[in-house]
Amino acid sequence: VQLQASGGGLVQAGGSLRLSCAASRSIFSISTMGWYRQAPGKQRELVADITRGGSTNYANSVKGRFTLSRDNAKNTVYLQMNSLKPEDTAVYYCNANYIGIDYWGQGTQVTSPA
Repeated sequence: VQLQASGGGLVQAGGSLRLSCAASRSIFSISTMGWYRQAPGKQRELVADITRGGSTNYANSVKGRFTLSRDNAKNTVYLQMNSLKPEDTAVYYCNANYIGIDYWGQGTQVTSPA
């Protein structure tokens, strides 16, 4: 599975960004797709993911601010990030779990200075 991520950037705290991740195969064949992030000096952490059946899961730190959605026809998942905070600053990685194997897209930087 190849993943093409896009949409990072610099936005002031309180602003919004949308990340996109396009998969090279049908997302219905993928167990889960989602986004992780890694801030400098910290471990990579789950931000949000969605199962094949459409169930979503969010980190507590982003609940109510971030929304994960998908476009089945485009094999793409989107992460809408609102009310960004400085602590959201990190490299964001798209992830897909396919037949028990994790695949990763290239990272995209999200920076939200105070």
